[in-house]
Amino acid sequence: MLKFYYNRLSPYARRVWLTLLEKNIPFEAIVVELNGDQLQPEFLAINPFHHIPVVVDDGVRVIESLAIMDYLEAKYPTPPLLPKEPTALATVRMAQMVTNNELSPHVLPLFYESEDSPQVIKARQEIDKVLKFLTELLDNSPFFGSQELTQGDIIVGNSVSILLGLGISLNNYPSLSAWYHRLMQREAWQKTQLYAEDFGELKRRVQVLVKLRQRELTRLNNPN
Repeated sequence: MLKFYYNRLSPYARRVWLTLLEKNIPFEAIVVELNGDQLQPEFLAINPFHHIPVVVDDGVRVIESLAIMDYLEAKYPTPPLLPKEPTALATVRMAQMVTNNELSPHVLPLFYESEDSPQVIKARQEIDKVLKFLTELLDNSPFFGSQELTQGDIIVGNSVSILLGLGISLNNYPSLSAWYHRLMQREAWQKTQLYAEDFGELKRRVQVLVKLRQRELTRLNNPN
């Protein structure tokens, strides 16, 4: 049986978790606590970069969430999460890549900067730009690029859930809000959703990681 290494607080792991559930793929869930488990020799033998998610399937080890999703789509094609028609496929890929490249970098300051900080003000402006683009990309379709759920919905929906948990509202994006509501009616999304206490813990962990990174940069810049 496929082994899925994850932690429910990880947005990247949730992408794969949702894919497995939506495709009804049987799997063994292995929790990595991220308090040192990811640095143990047993896990480093699976992923030397000590990140989750990881899947091991019939002896095949796959790391990185997008690579895992494509692997699952190729090996377990039913139900399909990628359309074949060129325009629809491009829509899905744009939704994925814009979320990764244009949205995700601006979410991070929301975890650790004050609401009125220049970083957060700028981040909110960029997030607004992305949400408007995604609204246009969705258009009148129930899902990104399809009448059925796609990988685009999983990537965007996962990130939108983080935005909502961090206080970003969808009130100014009614079609996107209706789309997200449709997602949250699905069993897989209800099973994997994060609650207020989860977001509190996620914020705490991100803040710790940011502080550690800042200390490391300070040490590297001031070796003496």
